[in-house]
Amino acid sequence: MSKQKTAELRKSVSPFEKSDFKASVQQMINTIPPFFLLWFLAYQSLSISILLSLALSVVAAGFVVRIFIIFHDCCHGSFFKNKKINTILGTVTGVITMFPFEKWKREHSIHHATSSNLDKRGVGDVWIMTVDEYAAASFKERLAYRLYRNPLVMFGLGPLYLFFVTNRMNRKDARKKERNNTYLTNAAIVAVYALMIWAVGWQAFLLVHGPIMFVSGSLGIWLFYVQHQFEDSYFEDESEWDYVKAAVDGSSYYKLPKVLQWVTGNIGYHHVHHLSPRVPNYNLEKAHESTPPLHQATTITMGSSLQSIRFRLYDESRKTFVSFKEVKQRIKTGELNVQLNRKISSVEGK
Repeated sequence: MSKQKTAELRKSVSPFEKSDFKASVQQMINTIPPFFLLWFLAYQSLSISILLSLALSVVAAGFVVRIFIIFHDCCHGSFFKNKKINTILGTVTGVITMFPFEKWKREHSIHHATSSNLDKRGVGDVWIMTVDEYAAASFKERLAYRLYRNPLVMFGLGPLYLFFVTNRMNRKDARKKERNNTYLTNAAIVAVYALMIWAVGWQAFLLVHGPIMFVSGSLGIWLFYVQHQFEDSYFEDESEWDYVKAAVDGSSYYKLPKVLQWVTGNIGYHHVHHLSPRVPNYNLEKAHESTPPLHQATTITMGSSLQSIRFRLYDESRKTFVSFKEVKQRIKTGELNVQLNRKISSVEGK
C-alpha cells in the first residue's frame, strides 16, 4: 500500500471519528442499568435455583463486556467529546470492570502504537514468541511460555491474575496521576464490594459476582487474543513495520451474530478500531461498510476463530502462526537449529 493510499484510507474513516452525545447516553442507558438489574435477579434467583442464578450471571457477564467497551472508548477519548467526562465515566466503569482507567489507558495506547511490531512487544499485548526465539530459549523459558499459552491458564487463571494482580498495581515509574487513579479505583472496589457483602452476605456475593467477573474476564481475554492471533496475521520488524498494515492486516474482522456483536460493542471490527481508535464503538460498523478497502481485512467467524487456539508461535520466515507440535518436529530434525545458526551468523557478519 503506497503512502498516498494509506493517507486516503485513514482519511476515509475520519468522518466516523465524531462521537454522538445522544448515542453515547443511549448506550449507557441500555448497558449499565440492565447489568445491575441482572445482578439483582441473579441474587434473587439463588432462593429458587443456583443454576438459574448462574444462567443470569452469564448473561450479566455479557453486559460487563459491553460496559468494558464503554470504558475502552473513554480511554481513547472517543465516547464523549469532553475529556473530563470521559475520565469520570472511564474511572466509574473501571470500578465496575476492575480496570484502573489511567494505567490501562497508557498501556493500551502503547498497544496501538506497537501492535504487530516484533521489536516492540511486551506492553498491553499477548505474549508472543517467534519460532527462532523459542528454539533458542532455555527449558524454563519454554515451560513458562507453554504454560502462559495453555488455554486453561490463559482463559482460566488469566482473568484472576488480571483482576487481582496486574490491575491492582502501578508500575514503578508511574506518574502521580496514574498512581492515584489506581489507588482510587482499588479503594472504590473494596468499598463497593464490602457494602455488597454486608447487604447480601459473602456467600451470595461470591455465587453471583464471582461467575459474572470470571466469565466476562475470560470473554474479554478471548476477544483480545483472537483478534490478533490468526493464521496470516501481520507481524514485522521495526524497519518494515507499517501502522496501517498493522491495523488492517494485523487485526481481524470478527464476524459475530448480531446479538453478540451488540454485546461486544462492535469490537469485532477490530481492524477499523486499530486504523482509527477515535471512532466510537457505535460507528465502527458504519466505517467498515463505507470503506471498501477495509473489506479486505481477514474475516473470522465463531467457528474459524477456534483454530487460533492452536496458534502458539509466530514463524517469521513463513509469515504465519504455527503449533508447538510442528516446531518440536522441526527442532528434532535439526531444521530450526540450522536456520537459527545462519541467522546468528548473518547478524554477527553485519
